[in-house]
Amino acid sequence: MKLVIFDCDGTLVDSQHMICAAMHHTFAGHSLPVPPREALLSVVGLSLRECFEVLGEGQAGFPVLSLAEGYKAAFGDLRLSGEHEEPLYPGAALAIEALSARPEVLLGMATGKSQKGARGVLERNGWLDRFVTIQTAEDAPSKPHPEMVLAAMREAGVGPADTVMVGDTRYDIEMALAAGTAPLGVSWGYHPAGVLRDAGALAVLEDFSGLVPELERLWGPSPKTPGRPAVV
Repeated sequence: MKLVIFDCDGTLVDSQHMICAAMHHTFAGHSLPVPPREALLSVVGLSLRECFEVLGEGQAGFPVLSLAEGYKAAFGDLRLSGEHEEPLYPGAALAIEALSARPEVLLGMATGKSQKGARGVLERNGWLDRFVTIQTAEDAPSKPHPEMVLAAMREAGVGPADTVMVGDTRYDIEMALAAGTAPLGVSWGYHPAGVLRDAGALAVLEDFSGLVPELERLWGPSPKTPGRPAVV
């Protein structure tokens, strides 16, 4: 069996508007200046505590835990209001459908979201039964610690040589390498392609149509059909 683990924000769904809006609400609620948008997006993928530790830049008394709780509340309120959405990136649905159709491929998720947030994304897109393992920052140390990937492999019963991590940040790439798995980057997320390559990504995809061919380059074509089928 093969395991493909996806990051969520910046890889499958474009949640930057929700994230930035919730950050603005959170910092404003604490009467703190809001960091630049680039800084806010640079920490996507980390656990909330890690996010605010990075954004706090070591300031004494920076209210990391209070900001983390405020962000969770703000994000939930925004989702309920319908003011912002988390749309799928182009080609994501086709890629998930194509991989789900392959009997030798299992799907997993490793994300800085909560279990509730991750499962919500999967449920809204009809994917909840497609993913055999969902690992979040609630279950393991923050990226780039390898535990989320290690736990996903244990749950799926798949080893490092047969596992690929797909993500848009250097934290995803570093996490995959630390777990001994193959890292693939995507260029449409929140860290530049050059950062992903420098972190050790084996390849950086320009769009989802390149995912299956890249997996087949790593693993060989699906045993179900000869050659390389045009699945996405």
